[in-house]
Amino acid sequence: MLYRGEEMEERAVLQAAAEMCAAARTAPKAHGKDTLRTVVLIGDEKEELARVMERIGEREMGDKAWTWYGRDAANVRAAGAVVLIGAEKKSRGVPHCGCCNFADCAACRRAGGTCAFVFIDLGIAVSSAVSAASRRMVDSRVMYSVGKAAAEMAFGAGFSWLGVPLSVSGKNIFFDRGVVHD
Repeated sequence: MLYRGEEMEERAVLQAAAEMCAAARTAPKAHGKDTLRTVVLIGDEKEELARVMERIGEREMGDKAWTWYGRDAANVRAAGAVVLIGAEKKSRGVPHCGCCNFADCAACRRAGGTCAFVFIDLGIAVSSAVSAASRRMVDSRVMYSVGKAAAEMAFGAGFSWLGVPLSVSGKNIFFDRGVVHD
């Protein structure tokens, strides 16, 4: 049997994505509460994510959308897959914490604040995930813009997201992106 390099590279991206989801799931979490969600997008769903990113860019940045959301949407389209990692926006109930700058979890909720551990858990999970991608020799880039778009998609409500497009190519597609936003 003969396997073309392109086929094997596609498999490598999906295998890395699976390992990234496992790494995020097993990452340490505040107060032992697992509030993470992982999603992998390819094909039409990945294209829909790129379109949502472009719409957000137009809404938030007008004619400068291409300097951030447009550039990142092009990376999403060029990527073999996108791993999305989200942390549910709910209190972790860590006693005597105050990381959110409120007296306690009840005060944070009353003020409409967000538990700081949402972001701490998300950061640890994403760090674990990109480490897994690196061990698989798959290029990746953590993107806030991807996460913002994920939050606006059907599966994304109630979570804070970060997105990680993945690529295997002769040159890292996330390196010379050429456009810098304000």
